[in-house]
Amino acid sequence: MVNLKLTRLRATAGALAALLILGGCAQGLGGGTYSRTEARRAMTVQFGTVESVRGVQLEGTKSPVGTVAGAAVGGIAGSTIGGGRGQAVATVIGAVAGGVAGAAVEEGVTRTQGVEVTVRLDNGQFLAVVQADEGEGFRPGERVRVLRDAGTTRVTR
Repeated sequence: MVNLKLTRLRATAGALAALLILGGCAQGLGGGTYSRTEARRAMTVQFGTVESVRGVQLEGTKSPVGTVAGAAVGGIAGSTIGGGRGQAVATVIGAVAGGVAGAAVEEGVTRTQGVEVTVRLDNGQFLAVVQADEGEGFRPGERVRVLRDAGTTRVTR
């Protein structure tokens, strides 16, 4: 009996730790964040003037980790209720509810603030770029660079 309680406690602690780690798993989406594959790759550079800036919210990640961790915690919690078939039903319900809750927690924890920067390029075209807000504080009238590479576009100074 003591062994079963200890095992449940360890499993719950492990699942909660996985949920807490999720915040560190989010990939940076700001103008100064590059993936390893973008290193040593040529980018097209254009210059322009900021026309407008507005705050936006970037939704969080939706990986299986939050769902699985939540399902593990919910299943363990559900298995402590009742006995026999009732316990089995509670375990399944707990796992499903935990999975839904875990996915929501992951998305919420990894959600970030962003900015939409509208730039009038020197050739007269307008371009709006959404990226994570890394505190650049872009202002209308400011000169900026627009970097493009294989589907990735960012605004920098």
